[in-house]
Amino acid sequence: MKRGEHMKDVMAMVNLMEPEGILKEISHHRLVAAVPFGGRYRMIDFVLSNMVNSGIRNVGIIVQNKYRSLIDHLGRGKEWDLDRKRDGLFFLPPTQMRYPLGTRFDLRHFQHHLDYINNSRQNYIIITGSNMICNLDYRDVINFHREQRADITLLYKEMDVINEESSPYAVIETDQDYRVLDMEISPDKISSNKISMEMCIMEKSLLIDLINCCASKGECDLVRHGLIKNLNRYRIVGYPFKGYLARISSTRDYYTHSMNLLEPEIWQELFFKHGYIYTKVKDGAPTKYLESSCVQNSIVANDCIIGGTVENSIIFRGVRISKGAHIKNSIVMQKCEIEEGAVIENIITDKKVIISKGKKLIGDSKYPFVIAKETVI
Repeated sequence: MKRGEHMKDVMAMVNLMEPEGILKEISHHRLVAAVPFGGRYRMIDFVLSNMVNSGIRNVGIIVQNKYRSLIDHLGRGKEWDLDRKRDGLFFLPPTQMRYPLGTRFDLRHFQHHLDYINNSRQNYIIITGSNMICNLDYRDVINFHREQRADITLLYKEMDVINEESSPYAVIETDQDYRVLDMEISPDKISSNKISMEMCIMEKSLLIDLINCCASKGECDLVRHGLIKNLNRYRIVGYPFKGYLARISSTRDYYTHSMNLLEPEIWQELFFKHGYIYTKVKDGAPTKYLESSCVQNSIVANDCIIGGTVENSIIFRGVRISKGAHIKNSIVMQKCEIEEGAVIENIITDKKVIISKGKKLIGDSKYPFVIAKETVI
């Protein structure tokens, strides 16, 4: 069997249920999965690209609200080779019943889409969120899962620093044989630096059993009721991810990991290590640099006009920066206009923001100031 041939037996579900306001103004009108990242990408691009580069061809996306921009971005999945007659990309819409968005892995979300799970021809399933940005080969994870004869495999990353201000996270403890011994949700005292990547792999039949068993007991949380309560019942193992991971669960995380892209080693790993990262194609002209422009250590997408100074910043598509404007340590999203003489530093501007002539905005380097979409200052 060729490497990756067995991936035809693997499907994936991306659960986009998330706490409200996880990225504050940036995710106010969109899902975190649809948040722009890295100049011309969306966060969902990394999840989907990892899957298709690994040979997965059946992907379901669970959504509940604010998903218009995501559907506009993904379409039928053509850019990810998911526009198919068999399998492909499936949007799993919200049900009439609404639940609190505090729990991402609420099994009720999966229960309402059991028909999709049952009708899929694959026997293995990967469940993931969208805020873990990395370049990951799932073929290695599936091989590990089978070699360990695991019932469930959880992916984790050993983190040097844990941002306790971010949304709830899970910490796991494993033995030398990778067996998960304990698992805690946002503990008061952190006893392990192994942070769950909110990705797990199991047989589809086991997921269906967990859904039905939890539902019969009035339980609904996959992590608390499906995993933690069954640590002794099932062989649950941890897969150590060794690559770069951007865990984005707060505005501070978003800014920090965006700025990290300016480091060539991180940029190279995220976008090329196990395959390219694909995104929606937009045919735009190359960026035009005027004689007055000065750009240093920055990522600049296409279709921009740069007349001012840009330092250590990320500039998205269609941005206009006038002569005499100065952009430093900032993220400027699509179709923004920075007028003549304006200065912004440590700022995140959402789409279509206009910074008027001569205005000066300086945020904190650890807690950047966010300017909401279509704001005029």
